Amino acid sequence: MVVTQAIAGPAIHVRGLKKAYGKLEVLRGVDFDVTRGNIFALLGSNGAGKTTTVRILATLLKADAGTADVHGFDVAAQPAKVRESISLTGQFAAVDEILSGRENLVLVARLRHLKDPGTVADDLLRRFSLTDAGARQVSTYSGGMRRRLDIAMSLIGNPPVIFLDEPTAGLDPEARIEVWDAVKELAGQGTTVLLTTQYLEEAEQLADRIAILHQGRIIVNGTLTELKQLFPAAKVEYVEKQPTLEEIFLSVIAGDKSDATGATTGGQG
Repeated sequence: MVVTQAIAGPAIHVRGLKKAYGKLEVLRGVDFDVTRGNIFALLGSNGAGKTTTVRILATLLKADAGTADVHGFDVAAQPAKVRESISLTGQFAAVDEILSGRENLVLVARLRHLKDPGTVADDLLRRFSLTDAGARQVSTYSGGMRRRLDIAMSLIGNPPVIFLDEPTAGLDPEARIEVWDAVKELAGQGTTVLLTTQYLEEAEQLADRIAILHQGRIIVNGTLTELKQLFPAAKVEYVEKQPTLEEIFLSVIAGDKSDATGATTGGQG
């Protein structure tokens, strides 16, 4: 049974978290809080300790030192309560490609002993814009669709806290934006999201608060506005804005889709 009652304080509270593998210190005293209903981005390069932090918070790994609470429960002393309160989506979509999207959702709902798993599945398909693809085998889904289905599956049972570990790794720009929209939808419904990413634009687009993890420590933590204030005021000059490569890519894709579905006209030039 998923824990849903209101609990005071931050959704995630981390103090002095340390973890080492032999002589390699992965986490060297990590501190941060995540406000309930917010998207918190843990930003850092590969090897910074992001996944290790998530694995500790999800009770999959024990810290060497420090404390961490998730939804009011201590990850070391109350791991079962923590697991009831969370869902974890890793770097690769954990979906069964032989089953349809709807069958994947129904299967998880049954495993969690929920009433009317079909209704649960249909609601999530609608919420993540997958209704039209619900009856299709997942093997026919695009990368973005698989990722959205994976996130939808993680929400079965309404966990108050969800961990998304590099949710757009390996996705193309269009699929990445699909996942961004799904993550925004999560927060809009009141779910607390801890997102790990190495993509600066992803943190900028999604996060209410951003913590930069570098060499096992949080070196800065704040809102995007607060982080921008760390730099000197920019000199204002008129510069013609050029489209980004991502904007060009999405525009071309959208135009190609329009041409493919529109009517053609005859005539000779």
